[in-house]
Amino acid sequence: MSNRIDSHQHFWKFDPVRDSWIDESMQKIQKDFLPEDLLPLLQQNQFSGCVAVQASQSEDETNFLLELAPKNDFIKGIVGWVDLRNENITERLEYFSNHKKIKGFRHVVQGEADDFMFREDFRKGISALKQFGYTYDILIFHRQLPAAIDLVKHFQNQPFVIDHIAKPDIKSGDIVSWKKGIEEIAKYENVSCKISGMVTEANWNNWKPDDLKPYLDVIFENFPTHKLMFGSDWPVLNVASNYSEVVKTLEDYISQLSTKNQNKIWSENTSSFYNL
Repeated sequence: MSNRIDSHQHFWKFDPVRDSWIDESMQKIQKDFLPEDLLPLLQQNQFSGCVAVQASQSEDETNFLLELAPKNDFIKGIVGWVDLRNENITERLEYFSNHKKIKGFRHVVQGEADDFMFREDFRKGISALKQFGYTYDILIFHRQLPAAIDLVKHFQNQPFVIDHIAKPDIKSGDIVSWKKGIEEIAKYENVSCKISGMVTEANWNNWKPDDLKPYLDVIFENFPTHKLMFGSDWPVLNVASNYSEVVKTLEDYISQLSTKNQNKIWSENTSSFYNL
């Protein structure tokens, strides 16, 4: 098995109340998704490991991922949730720092007001991450890119990674304001980007690789190869595709790159960013 690492996937025991974002249009993922469901897909696609990312906003979620990791050694790292706005954030980070599998944290900012990342309490939380060596995953819609740019500019020693290429509106083909934001945020040395979550921003029922190409072009024109990593966004990808198809789409797109650069995107960048 090759050593590819999936930088972004989720596990959950489906709970209709907690997981209300998984609505009727997403029936395919209204069920449990656990390590034993992912493992065969990783093996079929030459992956030796993955990074499990929080899907709900609670420390229970972080603890749930922490319970799964020791039993499944292919879970190489965890991006958990902690309330970054909490006054005792340093204490909470200290607590989690005893768990070596936790590599960073994420907040579902796409569900917050567009000025959320300007909040003083949130920024205080971000400033506490560095002393513990934690990364931060930026999950936003493209309209929130200006706030994200301001954030990464203010914390230039903090490693950030943009999830799902900042969710451009691939379905409508709108690219202009998103592209402007990507050109700006990519200038910052502390920012990486996950090539993930694209199929679910496209037309679920009939997207084709050509729909994704203009967006991939922008990412590859602006981010150096050592800042890019593959993420499947499994099982969310199931509403629009399947694991192997998402992998193949990127394989085809980067087939012109040197093997060395391809390996960076499939594994090395994820390993070094998350210190796996």
